[in-house]
Amino acid sequence: MPSYRVTAAIGLLQPGVAAPDVLPQAVAVAEALTTVEAHDVAVVRGQARVTVRFQADDDQTARRVGWAVLARLDELADISGRSVTRRFGSRWYPVRAQT
Repeated sequence: MPSYRVTAAIGLLQPGVAAPDVLPQAVAVAEALTTVEAHDVAVVRGQARVTVRFQADDDQTARRVGWAVLARLDELADISGRSVTRRFGSRWYPVRAQT
């Protein structure tokens, strides 16, 4: 089964949101839809970045999972640098919308 990941840079949190709650809530959304392989918060160029890696049967399903995670993150904080990517070998490539 292909491996995908959704990433987003986290900016200013919404009122009442605690920083330690952001990653668990993003992971919970993904876990409700698919198997989560890994998750992480890293500091990249001075900004927090959330990554949730998960399995999906195809790109369409992965987009749905990724967008659901991004929607939840958007409710919790200002986000930027959003992406949903698929792993091919050792590289990650953007998941494109089907035309």
